[in-house]
Amino acid sequence: MSGREVIIAAYYFPNYHVDPRNEEWHGEGWTEWEVSKKATPRFEGHIQPRVPLRGYEDEADPAVMADKVEMATRYGVDAFIFDWYWYDGRPYLERPLEKAFMPAAATGDMKFAVMWANHHWTNIHPWKSGTNATQLESGSVDAAQFRAATDYLLERYVNHPAYLHIDGRPYLSVYDLPTLLDGLGGIDATKAALDDLRSRAERAGHGGIHLNAVARDQPVLPQDGMTLDEAALLNRLGFDSVTSYVWVHHHPLPTLLTPYADVLEQAEKGWEALAAKFDQPYYANVTVGWDPSPRTVQSDRYNPALGYPHTNIISDCTPEQFGRALERVRSYVEKTGTPLVTVNAWNEWTEGTYLEPDTVHEYGHLEQIRRVFGTRH
Repeated sequence: MSGREVIIAAYYFPNYHVDPRNEEWHGEGWTEWEVSKKATPRFEGHIQPRVPLRGYEDEADPAVMADKVEMATRYGVDAFIFDWYWYDGRPYLERPLEKAFMPAAATGDMKFAVMWANHHWTNIHPWKSGTNATQLESGSVDAAQFRAATDYLLERYVNHPAYLHIDGRPYLSVYDLPTLLDGLGGIDATKAALDDLRSRAERAGHGGIHLNAVARDQPVLPQDGMTLDEAALLNRLGFDSVTSYVWVHHHPLPTLLTPYADVLEQAEKGWEALAAKFDQPYYANVTVGWDPSPRTVQSDRYNPALGYPHTNIISDCTPEQFGRALERVRSYVEKTGTPLVTVNAWNEWTEGTYLEPDTVHEYGHLEQIRRVFGTRH
């Protein structure tokens, strides 16, 4: 199988540039690189800090983003799925997408889509143990805000020539269904809002919209909504497909250092289980690693009993292990014919799961994508 037959889409977390709201909360010039830089090894066998091979770049610089796009396509990453936020009537962390990625992708082969990361935003950058996580923004939206946010998406992004389409319709993923339901006022109101979105997308000439839901068996972030009866809910709401954001949303890590191979074994079973659970196609997720310890205050004793960001981590996250995961997911895709694989993530540096080259593995993880799936060129 080549990359031409399945889309390899990496989640992109755009918090590595200066944003006005971040400056209000954290001080002038702050980016999440500050959290990454302060990371230290907290226990035996703990690999920190993770240092980007290309340095602490400004992702909102069009030249920097153009370089990322070139690198991604060269190694077989076909699309970025941007984590996208809408708080208090306006987007948040949108500048890398709007000012840097969209101009770079206008004339190339790289695609993009949006995952509406509609969870509450809490101050975990970093989190001090013994304190409550402070909610800085609410991810809940009422009907008017849902319409405003989705109008913004349709007008700003979906018209772009590089926007990702599945089955002829633009792909829009939703991260947190419980929060969506809570803000809109229940299942019927949410169905009405989604039906109206489909109608607006149809009238705008997009053939409707491909709605994708992010499935989750257990919360990870403190602001994650709890799981509902997802299968029945997705049928009621008319979603078109299901995927996952990260392996740890489905598979617990039983030991402080849980080997990657052990998590992969569970993930592979999980793809089959999730495909059986839903009536919609399940797009398998591959995760590069997991270590949110940079988001803890580094002088605190690391204690996974406290919960995120004090969690057990995935160890032995080598390119070779990741390559085995890609081989397994390739077999899943060949069997199911699903058109998309999601990868967590392009750049979740402070959660220890990223494809971008670091000083230890360099381009090793990206090389595995090219080896297993090829490229579109």
